[in-house]
Amino acid sequence: MLRSMFAGVSGLRSHQVMMDVVGNNIANVNTVGYKSSSATFSDVLSQTVRGAGLASLGTQGGSNEAQVGLGVRLQAIQMSFSQGATQLTGRSTDFAIQGDGLFVVNVGGTQAFSRAGSFSLDSLGQLVTPEGGLVQGWQATNGVVNTNASISGMRIPVGQTIPADTTNSIQIGGNLPSNAADGVTAVPAAVISSSINVFNSLGTSIPLRVDYTKVPNTAGNVDWNVKVYDPDGNQIAGPMTLQFSQSNGEIAVPATRTLNLSAAQLSTIQVGGASPSGTFDATGIDLNLGTATGADRLTGASGTNSVSALSQDGAPIGTLVSFGVSQEGLVSGVFNNGKNQQLGQIALATFANPGGLEKAGGSLYHSTVNSGNAIIGTAGTGGRGTMSGGTVEMSNVDLAAEFTNLIVAQRGFQANSRIITASDEVLQDLVNMKH
Repeated sequence: MLRSMFAGVSGLRSHQVMMDVVGNNIANVNTVGYKSSSATFSDVLSQTVRGAGLASLGTQGGSNEAQVGLGVRLQAIQMSFSQGATQLTGRSTDFAIQGDGLFVVNVGGTQAFSRAGSFSLDSLGQLVTPEGGLVQGWQATNGVVNTNASISGMRIPVGQTIPADTTNSIQIGGNLPSNAADGVTAVPAAVISSSINVFNSLGTSIPLRVDYTKVPNTAGNVDWNVKVYDPDGNQIAGPMTLQFSQSNGEIAVPATRTLNLSAAQLSTIQVGGASPSGTFDATGIDLNLGTATGADRLTGASGTNSVSALSQDGAPIGTLVSFGVSQEGLVSGVFNNGKNQQLGQIALATFANPGGLEKAGGSLYHSTVNSGNAIIGTAGTGGRGTMSGGTVEMSNVDLAAEFTNLIVAQRGFQANSRIITASDEVLQDLVNMKH
């Protein structure tokens, strides 16, 4: 009777813990990155009432042990690291992991880990958790990330500037009409022009004009003279020879499909009667006429004039205006001069046994002797999942399953309380036998 009562007490305790686990799961149904837990029971040591009997052939059959169990105990509380649903937030500092891995966080000098990617920037531009933990990764140096270096706190340098890019190449495309009047006999001279802004070492924007003048044909070719002018109208380069084949309208000269403005020629540029501050690279600026099969190449067919300077590779000084993250965790900054530059890469950690991690509150985990050491690397490698920006991973709690478990725990608790009640009544009857 006492055994049954104590078995009932152990059942009450175990099912109370089960209800605690289920209640905690339900309470965290909307906690970002939360991983649900489940309680597992096992029986405790049984008391042997009669030992097993040995069988004897033809005379005596064997008998099994007779044992009375002494109740139930909590065997384990296990975490489930199944994937939670992804929720779109639109915040550039929110990240979600699809697959295995945890964010690495430094909290007061202690390394911790988290699946909750709802981060923000502090006053120093550091990427932090809601409670101030520093998100770890590899900071870029001059736009280059070295993942072989040690990890450190990730910083998004809001307001950072990048230096100007000197123009080295201008892409020219379209069509120069072969049936245009030549500039020698036409009055006034037939000149086709295009213009584009280039940038020097200080990011000074300088408009250049490129003039194309058709000249009398050589055998089998359509010839053009190319001249380049500065903003004050001074010719700084040319005439340079440009020839198109009459058989197919493709460039015959120069064979390199490139005309060059030398640094010496560019140094003569005048803007408002003065030389602008800044210099150009020693190689000057190439007028790139496109590849032989490129859709944007310069051609010399009869018909429409569509020649233009399509693009150039220079840029003024730029200021960081926004950033985003790739699937590999690369954080790239977008600058107001149209350039992109890598700012860093967020680190992820995996464990041989993630279920062995210790919950530390604040959606953080600590490693234990049974979780194994953290294996830190980049997203998408070494079995780690990929990352997405502007989203967070929600709790993986299944409410339908939790409410079912709640009913099971409640009924288990209720049934064990009945064991205690019944044992008490039996004891009462035994005491009453005295009367």
